[in-house]
Amino acid sequence: MDVLGLGAPLYVPANRRDLAEIGNGEKIPGARTVIFCTEDSLLPEEVAPALSGLDAALRRCGGTPGADGVPYRFVRPRNPEVLRALLQMPGIDAAQGFVLPKFDAGSLDAWTAALEAAPGFRLMPTLETADVFDVERMRRLRDSLCASPLRERVLALRIGGLDLLNLLGLRRSARRTIHDTPVGHCIRQLIAVFAPAGFALTAPAFECFQASGVLARELELDVLNGLFGKTAVHPCQLAQIYAAYRVSPEDLDMARALLDPDRPAVFRLADRMCEKATHAAWARRVLLRAQVYGVRAASVAVRGPRRGTARVIPFPRAVARGGETGTRATIDYKE
Repeated sequence: MDVLGLGAPLYVPANRRDLAEIGNGEKIPGARTVIFCTEDSLLPEEVAPALSGLDAALRRCGGTPGADGVPYRFVRPRNPEVLRALLQMPGIDAAQGFVLPKFDAGSLDAWTAALEAAPGFRLMPTLETADVFDVERMRRLRDSLCASPLRERVLALRIGGLDLLNLLGLRRSARRTIHDTPVGHCIRQLIAVFAPAGFALTAPAFECFQASGVLARELELDVLNGLFGKTAVHPCQLAQIYAAYRVSPEDLDMARALLDPDRPAVFRLADRMCEKATHAAWARRVLLRAQVYGVRAASVAVRGPRRGTARVIPFPRAVARGGETGTRATIDYKE
């Protein structure tokens, strides 16, 4: 499992009655990852009945996640105590891992203790507390996490952009990307702190349903900063996010050239300098994106519909060499 394979993880409140259908890929075709949420999407009094319903739903989940249209299934526990309750559920083995909210140095030990008896699950801690605004605290968290028994289980670090804006008393305009807000500085800071230590980071949610042009700009900046696995707040966003993750033909050609053993160490291609020593990691990532999401048609902008619904359909083989089963994003326009 790789962060690129997550697609656009879709948060699903855990009190829905169709969790099994969603978890089996029947309700939302094209969803690569679903996150059953017991945290902010539920009121306190809704948690206990939601856990009971989630247990029943997970026991009905089957198939092979990541194949045949079955999404990866993660659960977002409200706190370490809820995580302990989840781990006692008979159906919890149908989940591949957990998204740990409000993750910081103050909660690391509690999460570690709760997960001690459950070594098989992958983890996505979410950076969304006031500590994020303090780069020294983030460096200490990085060092602590690198020394933690949880390190090898961390699939990615999620950036809780909406929670961070809330801590500032702000909400992003529908005309602005998250990168235009004060949180944009924090995003770049988190990349600088965690990425060199080998942590993948995911892109924050875009909470506007119709501002597809703004989402397109935000996705462009996400990709520029190496952020994938963007949180989706509604299935209508999936197609546009997947389309943005496709590789341009120019980048694919350049990546293949950089990894060609017959090429010299430094060469010119498409009016750009290409240097194997400094661009090889980028090239490998481009090839993996092409395998998962396919290759973009030349000169096609990544935008969603002004009006209508998004539809994601499976396709059998990516365009890139060595491609594997993925999804091709398409848009159905309905006036």
